[in-house]
Amino acid sequence: MIRLWRTQAATLALPARFDEVLQPLLDRIEASALFSEESCSFSQKDLLASLQMWADKARLRLSNHSAAQT
Repeated sequence: MIRLWRTQAATLALPARFDEVLQPLLDRIEASALFSEESCSFSQKDLLASLQMWADKARLRLSNHSAAQT
């Protein structure tokens, strides 16, 4: 999943700041996979919520960008 996110995100026409936020988030999600449950270092629920927020903002940015081009 992480590899797919990295590959697909790189193809999006998003500002560099989106990648700066996404890469550390994906790193933390990848590291959290070592734990089977929530831990004090990695809350999988919080990490996935952050990833969802990133995706929502990216979707909004891309839809606004494409609407501006038409």
